[in-house]
Amino acid sequence: MQWSGKAIGGLIGAIAGPVGSLLGILVGHQWDRNAERVNGRRSVREISQLFFEVTFEVMGQVAKVDGRVSEGEVRVARLIMKGMRLSDAQVKSAIGHFTRGKSAEYPLDQRLGALGAQIGGRSELARAFLGIQLQSALGAGAVGADKREMLARVAGKLDITRAELAQLEAWVRSFSAGSGAPRSTPAESLAAAYRTLGVEPKATNDEVKIAYRRLMNQHHPDKLVARGLPKSMIGVAEQKTHEVRTAYEQIKTQRGFK
Repeated sequence: MQWSGKAIGGLIGAIAGPVGSLLGILVGHQWDRNAERVNGRRSVREISQLFFEVTFEVMGQVAKVDGRVSEGEVRVARLIMKGMRLSDAQVKSAIGHFTRGKSAEYPLDQRLGALGAQIGGRSELARAFLGIQLQSALGAGAVGADKREMLARVAGKLDITRAELAQLEAWVRSFSAGSGAPRSTPAESLAAAYRTLGVEPKATNDEVKIAYRRLMNQHHPDKLVARGLPKSMIGVAEQKTHEVRTAYEQIKTQRGFK
């Protein structure tokens, strides 16, 4: 079954709710209208299909790694599918890939290698993929040692370090907790601002400024589009830059620097 760009856009919508705008990139309906060859090998549509297939396959593999797939894990997977607004046929296909991933014979390294080769240097897509896997794993409850090791293995195959994976997890947890939590205290809000910039409260002013500029460079909508991201996701990128800017302004106000 051919996955559509609209389904990809649906996935980012499903994830962006509880995760805030953590996943600042992915693909949307623009991909449906753009089937040009990428690096002379694959069309964007073919890459989008592979991305979705491996997304659900790895979701199944991670869910099964501790011996059984819980009701919570199935529920989270179905919520993601629901958020994508898939047709009945597409849901059936997604479930098929999830089921394939649960198999002990699933060729995890081979499939991740294929995905990594196709997304190439688009590290944003790799982080988005890991963000989805983390959202699925964390949404189902406690994450045991076996599951953590599997997530680290997946990250490694996509050139995401354990430190980067830990940062992604912290962001997912932070945004998930904030989505339905009571209003935070000023101290909690400031701590969240530091987490958003990825710096410690003891960081110097210069370190805060460097972190802010780095994140704005990574997530600025115009720059992301220039790197090949679909224009249909500009809104999500704008959410991320707004979040980074708000955190920076809060820290600036608290510290009193310009």
